[in-house]
Amino acid sequence: VTGVLDDCLCDIDSIDNFNTFKIFPKIKKLQERDYFRYYKVNLKRPCPFWAEDGHCSIKDCHVEPCPESKIPVGIKAGNSNKVFAITNNDALASLSFVELCTYYSKVANNTKELEDCEQASKLGAINSTLSNQSKEAFIDWARYDDSQDHFCELDDERSPAAQYVDLLLNPERYTGYKGSSAWRVWNSIYEENCFKPRSVYRPLNPLAPSRGESFYTWLEGLCLEKRVFYKLISGLHASINLHLCANYLLEETWGKPSWGPNIKEFKRRFDPVETKGEGPRRLKNLYFLYLIELRALSKVAPYFERSIVDLYTGNVQEDADTKTLLLNIFQDTKSFPMHFDEKSMFAGDKKGAKSLKEEFRLHFKNISRIMDCVGCDKCRLWGKLQTQGLGTALKILFSEKEIQKLPENSPSKGFQLTRQEIVALLNAFGRLSTSIRELQNFKVLLQHSR
Repeated sequence: VTGVLDDCLCDIDSIDNFNTFKIFPKIKKLQERDYFRYYKVNLKRPCPFWAEDGHCSIKDCHVEPCPESKIPVGIKAGNSNKVFAITNNDALASLSFVELCTYYSKVANNTKELEDCEQASKLGAINSTLSNQSKEAFIDWARYDDSQDHFCELDDERSPAAQYVDLLLNPERYTGYKGSSAWRVWNSIYEENCFKPRSVYRPLNPLAPSRGESFYTWLEGLCLEKRVFYKLISGLHASINLHLCANYLLEETWGKPSWGPNIKEFKRRFDPVETKGEGPRRLKNLYFLYLIELRALSKVAPYFERSIVDLYTGNVQEDADTKTLLLNIFQDTKSFPMHFDEKSMFAGDKKGAKSLKEEFRLHFKNISRIMDCVGCDKCRLWGKLQTQGLGTALKILFSEKEIQKLPENSPSKGFQLTRQEIVALLNAFGRLSTSIRELQNFKVLLQHSR
Protein backbone atom coordinates (compact mmCIF):
# COMPACT_ATOMS: atom_id res chain seq x y z
CA VAL A 1 0.00 0.00 0.00
CA THR A 2 1.72 3.16 -1.24
CA GLY A 3 0.98 6.50 -2.84
CA VAL A 4 -1.30 9.43 -2.10
CA LEU A 5 -4.63 8.86 -0.36
CA ASP A 6 -7.86 9.84 -2.07
CA ASP A 7 -9.72 12.95 -0.86
CA CYS A 8 -6.59 14.41 0.78
CA LEU A 9 -3.05 15.41 -0.12
CA CYS A 10 -1.12 13.03 2.10
CA ASP A 11 1.00 10.04 1.13
CA ILE A 12 1.20 6.77 3.02
CA ASP A 13 5.00 6.77 3.49
CA SER A 14 4.82 10.10 5.34
CA ILE A 15 2.21 8.69 7.73
CA ASP A 16 4.29 5.54 8.30
CA ASN A 17 7.39 7.53 9.21
CA PHE A 18 5.52 10.03 11.36
CA ASN A 19 3.70 7.29 13.26
CA THR A 20 6.75 5.06 13.75
CA PHE A 21 9.21 7.69 14.94
CA LYS A 22 7.02 10.27 16.67
CA ILE A 23 3.56 9.09 17.65
CA PHE A 24 3.59 5.36 18.38
CA PRO A 25 6.20 5.28 21.22
CA LYS A 26 4.52 8.18 23.04
CA ILE A 27 0.91 7.09 22.62
CA LYS A 28 1.87 3.63 23.89
CA LYS A 29 3.28 5.20 27.08
CA LEU A 30 0.20 7.40 27.48
CA GLN A 31 -2.12 4.38 27.33
CA GLU A 32 -0.23 2.88 30.27
CA ARG A 33 -0.96 5.90 32.49
CA ASP A 34 -3.65 5.45 35.13
CA TYR A 35 -5.87 8.17 33.69
CA PHE A 36 -6.09 6.40 30.34
CA ARG A 37 -6.00 2.72 31.28
CA TYR A 38 -9.28 2.68 33.25
CA TYR A 39 -12.43 2.96 31.12
CA LYS A 40 -15.95 2.88 32.51
CA VAL A 41 -18.36 0.98 30.28
CA ASN A 42 -21.73 -0.75 30.43
CA LEU A 43 -21.43 -4.13 28.71
CA LYS A 44 -24.93 -5.21 29.75
CA ARG A 45 -27.01 -2.79 27.71
CA PRO A 46 -29.49 -4.73 25.55
CA CYS A 47 -29.27 -4.63 21.77
CA PRO A 48 -31.79 -1.97 20.65
CA PHE A 49 -32.34 -3.39 17.15
CA TRP A 50 -32.89 -7.14 17.33
CA ALA A 51 -33.22 -10.00 19.76
CA GLU A 52 -29.73 -10.97 20.85
CA ASP A 53 -28.37 -14.29 19.63
CA GLY A 54 -26.84 -14.95 23.04
CA HIS A 55 -23.43 -14.01 24.36
CA CYS A 56 -20.22 -15.65 23.25
CA SER A 57 -19.38 -18.55 25.56
CA ILE A 58 -15.71 -18.71 24.56
CA LYS A 59 -13.53 -17.94 27.58
CA ASP A 60 -11.48 -15.33 25.67
CA CYS A 61 -14.65 -13.27 25.09
CA HIS A 62 -14.81 -12.56 28.82
CA VAL A 63 -13.95 -9.13 30.21
CA GLU A 64 -12.52 -8.96 33.70
CA PRO A 65 -13.89 -5.87 35.51
CA CYS A 66 -11.49 -3.93 37.68
CA PRO A 67 -11.79 -4.38 41.47
CA GLU A 68 -12.79 -1.20 43.24
CA SER A 69 -9.58 -1.27 45.27
CA LYS A 70 -7.45 -1.01 42.11
CA ILE A 71 -9.07 2.14 40.71
CA PRO A 72 -7.22 5.38 41.56
CA VAL A 73 -9.08 7.34 44.20
CA GLY A 74 -9.41 10.44 42.02
CA ILE A 75 -11.13 8.48 39.26
CA LYS A 76 -13.61 6.47 41.30
CA ALA A 77 -14.68 9.15 43.81
CA GLY A 78 -17.67 10.41 41.83
CA ASN A 79 -15.24 11.75 39.28
CA SER A 80 -16.47 10.40 35.95
CA ASN A 81 -17.47 13.80 34.57
CA LYS A 82 -14.62 15.76 36.08
CA VAL A 83 -11.75 16.76 33.82
CA PHE A 84 -10.05 19.59 35.66
CA ALA A 85 -9.59 21.00 39.13
CA ILE A 86 -9.65 24.60 40.30
CA THR A 87 -6.12 24.88 41.62
CA ASN A 88 -6.99 27.19 44.54
CA ASN A 89 -9.78 24.97 45.84
CA ASP A 90 -8.84 21.45 46.98
CA ALA A 91 -12.36 20.65 48.16
CA LEU A 92 -13.77 21.45 44.73
CA ALA A 93 -11.29 19.08 43.13
CA SER A 94 -12.90 16.10 44.82
CA LEU A 95 -16.38 16.74 43.38
CA SER A 96 -17.93 15.68 40.11
CA PHE A 97 -19.55 18.21 37.80
CA VAL A 98 -22.93 16.68 38.58
CA GLU A 99 -22.39 17.49 42.27
CA LEU A 100 -21.04 20.94 41.52
CA CYS A 101 -23.85 21.87 39.20
CA THR A 102 -26.46 20.55 41.61
CA TYR A 103 -24.99 22.73 44.32
CA TYR A 104 -24.63 25.86 42.24
CA SER A 105 -28.12 25.48 40.79
CA LYS A 106 -29.57 25.34 44.31
CA VAL A 107 -27.55 28.33 45.45
CA ALA A 108 -28.53 30.35 42.39
CA ASN A 109 -32.23 29.56 42.68
CA ASN A 110 -32.46 29.57 46.50
CA THR A 111 -34.67 26.50 46.22
CA LYS A 112 -33.11 24.56 49.09
CA GLU A 113 -30.69 24.99 51.89
CA LEU A 114 -27.21 23.56 51.43
CA GLU A 115 -27.75 20.89 54.07
CA ASP A 116 -30.61 19.40 52.05
CA CYS A 117 -28.14 18.36 49.37
CA GLU A 118 -27.16 14.73 49.05
CA GLN A 119 -23.49 15.63 49.14
CA ALA A 120 -23.73 18.02 52.11
CA SER A 121 -20.65 16.65 53.84
CA LYS A 122 -18.52 17.46 50.81
CA LEU A 123 -20.25 20.58 49.62
CA GLY A 124 -19.95 22.22 53.03
CA ALA A 125 -16.22 22.51 52.48
CA ILE A 126 -16.49 24.46 49.22
CA ASN A 127 -14.60 27.72 49.18
CA SER A 128 -17.20 30.47 49.37
CA THR A 129 -14.85 32.87 47.59
CA LEU A 130 -15.51 31.14 44.26
CA SER A 131 -16.86 33.88 42.01
CA ASN A 132 -20.45 34.13 40.83
CA GLN A 133 -19.09 34.05 37.30
CA SER A 134 -17.58 30.60 37.92
CA LYS A 135 -20.80 29.38 39.54
CA GLU A 136 -22.79 30.50 36.51
CA ALA A 137 -20.27 28.84 34.23
CA PHE A 138 -20.80 25.49 35.96
CA ILE A 139 -24.58 25.83 35.61
CA ASP A 140 -24.30 26.76 31.94
CA TRP A 141 -21.89 23.87 31.46
CA ALA A 142 -24.48 21.42 32.81
CA ARG A 143 -27.21 22.83 30.58
CA TYR A 144 -24.94 22.66 27.53
CA ASP A 145 -23.85 19.11 28.29
CA ASP A 146 -27.46 17.97 28.67
CA SER A 147 -28.54 19.51 25.38
CA GLN A 148 -25.44 18.88 23.31
CA ASP A 149 -25.71 16.75 20.19
CA HIS A 150 -23.22 13.92 20.40
CA PHE A 151 -22.00 11.73 17.58
CA CYS A 152 -22.19 8.73 19.94
CA GLU A 153 -24.66 7.12 22.26
CA LEU A 154 -22.85 7.55 25.59
CA ASP A 155 -23.14 5.04 28.41
CA ASP A 156 -24.66 6.33 31.63
CA GLU A 157 -21.67 6.04 33.94
CA ARG A 158 -23.94 6.25 36.99
CA SER A 159 -25.75 3.07 36.00
CA PRO A 160 -25.17 0.13 38.40
CA ALA A 161 -24.32 -1.96 35.32
CA ALA A 162 -21.42 0.33 34.35
CA GLN A 163 -18.04 -0.98 35.49
CA TYR A 164 -14.44 0.14 35.29
CA VAL A 165 -12.26 -2.01 33.05
CA ASP A 166 -8.46 -2.05 33.05
CA LEU A 167 -7.73 -1.87 29.32
CA LEU A 168 -4.18 -3.17 29.79
CA LEU A 169 -5.50 -6.37 31.36
CA ASN A 170 -8.18 -6.84 28.67
CA PRO A 171 -6.27 -6.36 25.40
CA GLU A 172 -8.00 -6.41 22.05
CA ARG A 173 -7.24 -9.68 20.25
CA TYR A 174 -8.81 -12.58 18.40
CA THR A 175 -11.33 -14.32 20.65
CA GLY A 176 -12.92 -16.77 18.23
CA TYR A 177 -16.11 -14.69 18.00
CA LYS A 178 -17.39 -15.00 14.43
CA GLY A 179 -20.26 -16.42 12.40
CA SER A 180 -23.81 -15.12 11.96
CA SER A 181 -23.79 -12.86 15.04
CA ALA A 182 -20.64 -10.97 14.01
CA TRP A 183 -21.82 -10.86 10.39
CA ARG A 184 -25.15 -9.36 11.42
CA VAL A 185 -23.43 -6.52 13.27
CA TRP A 186 -21.16 -5.52 10.39
CA ASN A 187 -23.91 -6.04 7.82
CA SER A 188 -26.19 -3.69 9.73
CA ILE A 189 -23.43 -1.10 9.99
CA TYR A 190 -22.67 -1.14 6.27
CA GLU A 191 -26.09 -1.79 4.76
CA GLU A 192 -28.32 0.29 6.98
CA ASN A 193 -26.05 3.16 8.02
CA CYS A 194 -23.51 3.85 5.27
CA PHE A 195 -24.77 6.08 2.48
CA LYS A 196 -25.51 4.69 -0.99
CA PRO A 197 -27.77 5.64 -3.90
CA ARG A 198 -31.28 4.21 -3.90
CA SER A 199 -30.54 2.50 -7.20
CA VAL A 200 -27.71 0.42 -5.70
CA TYR A 201 -28.72 -2.98 -4.37
CA ARG A 202 -25.33 -4.61 -4.18
CA PRO A 203 -23.92 -4.99 -0.69
CA LEU A 204 -21.65 -2.38 0.87
CA ASN A 205 -20.27 -4.94 3.31
CA PRO A 206 -16.69 -5.66 2.18
CA LEU A 207 -17.04 -9.22 3.47
CA ALA A 208 -19.93 -9.91 1.10
CA PRO A 209 -19.32 -11.73 -2.20
CA SER A 210 -19.77 -10.35 -5.72
CA ARG A 211 -18.06 -7.00 -5.40
CA GLY A 212 -16.08 -5.34 -8.14
CA GLU A 213 -14.97 -2.07 -9.67
CA SER A 214 -18.56 -1.04 -10.30
CA PHE A 215 -18.95 -0.71 -6.54
CA TYR A 216 -16.29 1.99 -6.48
CA THR A 217 -17.65 3.68 -9.57
CA TRP A 218 -20.81 4.70 -7.74
CA LEU A 219 -18.96 5.25 -4.45
CA GLU A 220 -16.76 7.86 -6.09
CA GLY A 221 -19.92 9.44 -7.47
CA LEU A 222 -21.14 10.26 -3.96
CA CYS A 223 -20.45 13.63 -2.35
CA LEU A 224 -17.30 14.02 -0.27
CA GLU A 225 -19.11 13.74 3.07
CA LYS A 226 -20.74 10.41 2.19
CA ARG A 227 -17.46 9.02 0.82
CA VAL A 228 -15.71 10.09 4.01
CA PHE A 229 -18.34 8.33 6.11
CA TYR A 230 -17.81 5.04 4.28
CA LYS A 231 -14.03 5.34 4.52
CA LEU A 232 -14.19 5.96 8.26
CA ILE A 233 -16.25 2.81 8.83
CA SER A 234 -14.12 0.75 6.46
CA GLY A 235 -10.95 2.08 8.12
CA LEU A 236 -12.26 1.20 11.57
CA HIS A 237 -13.14 -2.30 10.33
CA ALA A 238 -9.66 -2.72 8.82
CA SER A 239 -8.00 -1.54 12.02
CA ILE A 240 -9.97 -4.01 14.13
CA ASN A 241 -9.12 -6.84 11.72
CA LEU A 242 -5.43 -5.93 11.93
CA HIS A 243 -5.52 -6.13 15.72
CA LEU A 244 -7.09 -9.59 15.50
CA CYS A 245 -4.49 -10.79 12.97
CA ALA A 246 -1.62 -9.44 15.07
CA ASN A 247 -2.91 -10.96 18.32
CA TYR A 248 -4.21 -14.31 17.16
CA LEU A 249 -4.53 -17.42 19.30
CA LEU A 250 -1.74 -19.54 17.82
CA GLU A 251 -1.72 -22.54 20.12
CA GLU A 252 -2.46 -23.60 23.66
CA THR A 253 0.10 -25.68 25.57
CA TRP A 254 -0.52 -26.97 29.08
CA GLY A 255 -3.50 -24.68 29.38
CA LYS A 256 -1.47 -21.56 28.54
CA PRO A 257 -2.51 -19.71 25.36
CA SER A 258 0.06 -18.25 22.99
CA TRP A 259 -0.83 -15.09 21.06
CA GLY A 260 0.95 -13.61 18.07
CA PRO A 261 0.77 -12.59 14.39
CA ASN A 262 -1.06 -14.91 12.02
CA ILE A 263 0.20 -14.36 8.47
CA LYS A 264 -2.39 -16.68 6.91
CA GLU A 265 -5.24 -14.75 8.54
CA PHE A 266 -3.69 -11.44 7.51
CA LYS A 267 -3.52 -12.55 3.87
CA ARG A 268 -7.09 -13.84 3.99
CA ARG A 269 -8.32 -10.39 5.01
CA PHE A 270 -5.97 -8.10 3.09
CA ASP A 271 -4.13 -9.92 0.27
CA PRO A 272 -5.03 -8.36 -3.14
CA VAL A 273 -5.51 -11.76 -4.76
CA GLU A 274 -7.51 -13.41 -1.98
CA THR A 275 -9.73 -10.32 -1.55
CA LYS A 276 -10.08 -9.56 -5.29
CA GLY A 277 -8.31 -6.23 -4.89
CA GLU A 278 -10.34 -5.21 -1.85
CA GLY A 279 -7.59 -5.62 0.79
CA PRO A 280 -5.40 -2.66 -0.22
CA ARG A 281 -8.47 -0.41 -0.37
CA ARG A 282 -9.33 -1.39 3.20
CA LEU A 283 -5.81 -0.54 4.34
CA LYS A 284 -5.91 2.83 2.58
CA ASN A 285 -9.11 3.59 4.48
CA LEU A 286 -7.25 2.77 7.70
CA TYR A 287 -4.71 5.46 6.86
CA PHE A 288 -7.54 7.87 6.01
CA LEU A 289 -9.14 7.25 9.42
CA TYR A 290 -5.76 7.81 11.09
CA LEU A 291 -5.55 11.22 9.38
CA ILE A 292 -9.04 12.18 10.57
CA GLU A 293 -8.29 11.38 14.20
CA LEU A 294 -4.83 12.94 13.97
CA ARG A 295 -6.46 16.15 12.77
CA ALA A 296 -8.91 16.06 15.68
CA LEU A 297 -6.06 15.76 18.19
CA SER A 298 -4.30 18.78 16.69
CA LYS A 299 -7.58 20.74 16.85
CA VAL A 300 -8.38 19.91 20.47
CA ALA A 301 -4.91 20.77 21.80
CA PRO A 302 -5.96 24.27 23.04
CA TYR A 303 -8.60 22.64 25.25
CA PHE A 304 -5.91 20.72 27.18
CA GLU A 305 -3.22 23.41 27.05
CA ARG A 306 -5.18 25.56 29.51
CA SER A 307 -3.77 25.63 33.04
CA ILE A 308 -7.23 24.85 34.42
CA VAL A 309 -7.21 21.37 32.87
CA ASP A 310 -5.97 18.60 35.12
CA LEU A 311 -6.12 14.88 34.21
CA TYR A 312 -7.08 14.05 37.76
CA THR A 313 -6.42 10.66 39.41
CA GLY A 314 -5.44 11.82 42.89
CA ASN A 315 -1.69 11.36 42.37
CA VAL A 316 -0.30 14.87 41.85
CA GLN A 317 3.02 13.86 40.29
CA GLU A 318 1.44 11.18 38.09
CA ASP A 319 -1.19 13.66 36.89
CA ALA A 320 1.43 16.30 36.04
CA ASP A 321 3.56 13.78 34.13
CA THR A 322 0.52 12.50 32.23
CA LYS A 323 -0.46 15.99 31.14
CA THR A 324 3.12 16.78 30.06
CA LEU A 325 3.20 13.64 27.92
CA LEU A 326 -0.22 14.41 26.43
CA LEU A 327 0.78 17.98 25.53
CA ASN A 328 3.95 16.62 23.94
CA ILE A 329 1.83 14.35 21.74
CA PHE A 330 -0.36 17.31 20.80
CA GLN A 331 2.72 19.26 19.74
CA ASP A 332 3.67 16.40 17.45
CA THR A 333 0.19 16.22 15.94
CA LYS A 334 0.27 19.96 15.21
CA SER A 335 3.65 19.60 13.49
CA PHE A 336 2.34 17.12 10.91
CA PRO A 337 2.49 18.97 7.56
CA MET A 338 -0.27 17.19 5.57
CA HIS A 339 -3.43 17.30 7.68
CA PHE A 340 -6.86 16.47 6.30
CA ASP A 341 -8.84 19.68 5.66
CA GLU A 342 -12.18 19.24 7.40
CA LYS A 343 -13.30 22.67 6.11
CA SER A 344 -13.93 20.99 2.76
CA MET A 345 -16.81 19.12 4.38
CA PHE A 346 -20.32 20.53 4.81
CA ALA A 347 -19.27 23.58 2.85
CA GLY A 348 -22.26 23.94 0.50
CA ASP A 349 -25.32 26.11 0.99
CA LYS A 350 -26.00 26.51 4.70
CA LYS A 351 -29.36 24.79 4.79
CA GLY A 352 -28.22 21.77 2.75
CA ALA A 353 -24.93 21.52 4.64
CA LYS A 354 -26.70 21.61 8.01
CA SER A 355 -29.12 18.90 6.94
CA LEU A 356 -26.33 16.68 5.61
CA LYS A 357 -24.27 17.16 8.76
CA GLU A 358 -27.21 16.14 10.95
CA GLU A 359 -27.80 13.07 8.77
CA PHE A 360 -24.09 12.23 9.05
CA ARG A 361 -24.24 12.59 12.85
CA LEU A 362 -27.35 10.46 13.26
CA HIS A 363 -25.99 7.68 11.05
CA PHE A 364 -22.83 7.51 13.12
CA LYS A 365 -24.76 7.69 16.39
CA ASN A 366 -26.78 4.71 15.22
CA ILE A 367 -23.58 2.75 14.61
CA SER A 368 -22.49 3.47 18.18
CA ARG A 369 -25.78 1.92 19.34
CA ILE A 370 -25.16 -1.19 17.23
CA MET A 371 -22.06 -1.86 19.33
CA ASP A 372 -24.44 -2.99 22.09
CA CYS A 373 -25.45 -5.87 19.79
CA VAL A 374 -21.96 -7.42 19.72
CA GLY A 375 -22.17 -10.84 21.39
CA CYS A 376 -18.56 -11.05 22.59
CA ASP A 377 -17.93 -8.86 25.66
CA LYS A 378 -14.30 -8.15 24.81
CA CYS A 379 -15.22 -7.29 21.20
CA ARG A 380 -18.06 -5.12 22.52
CA LEU A 381 -15.70 -3.31 24.91
CA TRP A 382 -13.22 -2.39 22.18
CA GLY A 383 -15.93 -1.73 19.62
CA LYS A 384 -17.66 0.73 21.95
CA LEU A 385 -14.38 2.41 22.90
CA GLN A 386 -13.13 2.85 19.32
CA THR A 387 -16.52 4.00 18.05
CA GLN A 388 -16.77 6.51 20.88
CA GLY A 389 -13.22 7.67 20.19
CA LEU A 390 -14.07 8.34 16.55
CA GLY A 391 -17.33 10.01 17.54
CA THR A 392 -15.40 12.30 19.89
CA ALA A 393 -12.94 13.10 17.08
CA LEU A 394 -15.84 14.11 14.81
CA LYS A 395 -17.33 16.23 17.60
CA ILE A 396 -13.97 18.03 17.90
CA LEU A 397 -13.54 18.59 14.16
CA PHE A 398 -16.88 20.35 13.91
CA SER A 399 -16.47 22.42 17.10
CA GLU A 400 -13.48 24.52 16.07
CA LYS A 401 -15.09 27.88 16.84
CA GLU A 402 -16.21 26.73 20.30
CA ILE A 403 -12.70 25.45 21.11
CA GLN A 404 -11.12 28.73 20.04
CA LYS A 405 -13.40 30.64 22.42
CA LEU A 406 -12.46 28.63 25.51
CA PRO A 407 -11.59 30.76 28.57
CA GLU A 408 -8.15 30.13 30.06
CA ASN A 409 -8.93 30.09 33.77
CA SER A 410 -12.59 29.21 34.18
CA PRO A 411 -14.94 26.42 33.09
CA SER A 412 -16.17 26.62 29.52
CA LYS A 413 -19.78 27.52 28.84
CA GLY A 414 -19.57 25.73 25.53
CA PHE A 415 -17.30 22.95 24.37
CA GLN A 416 -16.26 20.34 26.90
CA LEU A 417 -15.19 16.71 27.07
CA THR A 418 -16.01 14.15 29.74
CA ARG A 419 -13.32 11.84 31.06
CA GLN A 420 -15.05 8.98 29.22
CA GLU A 421 -14.67 10.83 25.90
CA ILE A 422 -11.04 11.73 26.57
CA VAL A 423 -10.07 8.16 27.44
CA ALA A 424 -11.90 6.85 24.35
CA LEU A 425 -10.36 9.48 22.06
CA LEU A 426 -6.73 8.77 23.00
CA ASN A 427 -7.13 5.00 23.22
CA ALA A 428 -8.94 4.84 19.87
CA PHE A 429 -6.13 6.81 18.24
CA GLY A 430 -3.66 4.55 20.03
CA ARG A 431 -5.36 1.56 18.38
CA LEU A 432 -4.94 3.16 14.93
CA SER A 433 -1.32 3.96 15.65
CA THR A 434 -0.80 0.34 16.71
CA SER A 435 -2.56 -0.92 13.55
CA ILE A 436 -0.19 0.99 11.30
CA ARG A 437 2.77 -0.24 13.33
CA GLU A 438 1.51 -3.83 13.08
CA LEU A 439 1.12 -3.40 9.34
CA GLN A 440 4.86 -2.64 9.13
CA ASN A 441 5.54 -5.84 11.09
CA PHE A 442 3.42 -7.89 8.69
CA LYS A 443 5.33 -6.46 5.72
CA VAL A 444 8.57 -7.77 7.24
CA LEU A 445 7.03 -11.16 8.08
CA LEU A 446 5.68 -11.54 4.56
CA GLN A 447 9.09 -10.78 3.04
CA HIS A 448 10.73 -13.43 5.26
CA SER A 449 8.07 -16.01 4.43
CA ARG A 450 8.68 -15.86 0.67
